Amino acid sequence: QVRLVESGGGLVQAGGSLRLSCAASGRAHYVMGWFRQAPGKEREFVAAISSRGNQAIYADSVKGRFTISRDNAKYTMYLQMNNLKPEDTAVYSCAADAKFWPASNDEAYDYWGQGTQVTVSS
Repeated sequence: QVRLVESGGGLVQAGGSLRLSCAASGRAHYVMGWFRQAPGKEREFVAAISSRGNQAIYADSVKGRFTISRDNAKYTMYLQMNNLKPEDTAVYSCAADAKFWPASNDEAYDYWGQGTQVTVSS
């Protein structure tokens, strides 16, 4: 059974940084991605990374501030978030096993983590 576990969320001031991790069960995964959902809003795409980690796509709202990466030897994906803004406040969830690239639609992913809260204060 595939299991995804996020970590690294927390409370940070505007302009600060956080690094999220997504530990996957011990097998290779295809395209992986990060999504977020703020209170009262729909889940939105943040970033995705190809299976080998050589391609990445980002939502316009985070481009230039967030960096997605993965270490396949550790079955772990990361999201480095810099220059955080209050509007980045949300529950961030990782997703795995989209079978095509690029994959920014949440319906493309087969597996989801429980999410980690990120709160950015002004």
